[in-house]
Amino acid sequence: MRPLSKIAAGWWDYTTLDREILDEAARLTADDLLRLSRPGFRVVFYDTVEDFYLAEALEYITAWRQATPEQPAGICGPIGPTEQLPLVARLVNELELDLRHAHFWGMDEWVVDGKEAGLDFPLGFARADMALCFDRIRPELRMPAANIHFPAVDPIGYIASWERARCVVMQGGQGEVKHWAFNDPPRREGMYVDAPPPPEEYRKLTTRVVDLHPITLIQNARTSGGGMVQNVSTQAITVGPVETWKAEKVSIWHAGQHDNPFGMRLTTLMISQRLPDSAVPMSLLADHPNVQFNFLRSGIGVCDVAMH
Repeated sequence: MRPLSKIAAGWWDYTTLDREILDEAARLTADDLLRLSRPGFRVVFYDTVEDFYLAEALEYITAWRQATPEQPAGICGPIGPTEQLPLVARLVNELELDLRHAHFWGMDEWVVDGKEAGLDFPLGFARADMALCFDRIRPELRMPAANIHFPAVDPIGYIASWERARCVVMQGGQGEVKHWAFNDPPRREGMYVDAPPPPEEYRKLTTRVVDLHPITLIQNARTSGGGMVQNVSTQAITVGPVETWKAEKVSIWHAGQHDNPFGMRLTTLMISQRLPDSAVPMSLLADHPNVQFNFLRSGIGVCDVAMH
């Protein structure tokens, strides 16, 4: 039987891994991370904040430029990070990029009072995408509203939209619980009391409403709400592994703000060494054929003891 979580005993998370894996990850230097690239998994460093977020924004442009009437194409994008979004709008306007055949999928959204958060919800992800990106694109260039897909409590329409266009790339950040989107570790209950779901079972999950791990609640309060965890919903809708595996590429952006030095090392190691474990959901990308981890070099940090 695996250890209980040190954080939330009723849940699975990375603290239930074998101590040897955790300690190996903590020993990795920045240069070690670069050497963990392998076929199907690429590690890339950026030396400046400007280069980092411009590169992230350009993934939108590269994806949307591939859209044609015969082959519409698009990108699935996160809230967290968000710094790339105004850059995307500026690039579209400056390049006069016609988005009429382009698509966008939002990764996730909060559930508030049993419904997906509306555009009036201050922490809403659709609200942020529209305010920071799409509302800033000139109307004659903007994609049709029908081509902007946000997940809903009833996910049928969102799931179907993945058949309407190629997803060239799915972007994401990494949360402190080691998720992409809100693919959090599951509760430790039922048939998964002694071990988390096998990777092949977790990968069958599609877009759905999820209960959020306590780590995720605290993180979102810290990064987006000034610490006011009372304002953070305990449920969200998230794009699933099924849709993720429809993306031709998964590109994860590590600026050092959403996860810590240890967490970024752990998932890089597990993907590189093909060690998928659903207690560390990001590690399941070890089985995706085209994954790229993008690091801001100054955000990688070190796993040293420093008393504050």
